[in-house]
Amino acid sequence: MSRLPEREGGGVVSREVCLARVRAWQAAGRTVVFTNGVFDLLHAGHVRYLAAAKAEGDHLVVAINTDDTVRAAKGPDRPVHPAAERAELVAALRVVDLAVTFDEPTPADIIAALQPDVLVKGADWPLDQVVGREIVWARGGRVVRVPTEQGHSTTGLIGKIRR
Repeated sequence: MSRLPEREGGGVVSREVCLARVRAWQAAGRTVVFTNGVFDLLHAGHVRYLAAAKAEGDHLVVAINTDDTVRAAKGPDRPVHPAAERAELVAALRVVDLAVTFDEPTPADIIAALQPDVLVKGADWPLDQVVGREIVWARGGRVVRVPTEQGHSTTGLIGKIRR
């Protein structure tokens, strides 16, 4: 469980609280930006990516993969940190308005539920592989691919530590 309390306008929240806040923001005419990822060993590349995502709208929601989904995608040695701690770290960043975890293999379900105005992914993802793009486009939203920071990756950092 996250040590950060659910607080007005931010923090690690349940999917239900996240949905309610997103709906309230959108009803007030605010632009909601969504991104997702593992964010296992937080580094400068993550921070810069999240800052670029936040620049695309008024509120940034970050969905964090649960431990089981990370292991399925990246192997038995990952994640390094449990989902609750990864979400807590991401939520503590000034540019992040809400962090929420998701346990499905892809973020399609949470994107469908939240209906964000902008979907952001790293430019290392080809547009045709960005999960949720059709959902966002169907409501007139935008999909933005943000350039990734060369030399900044969790896999590279883990390799460096092991060497």
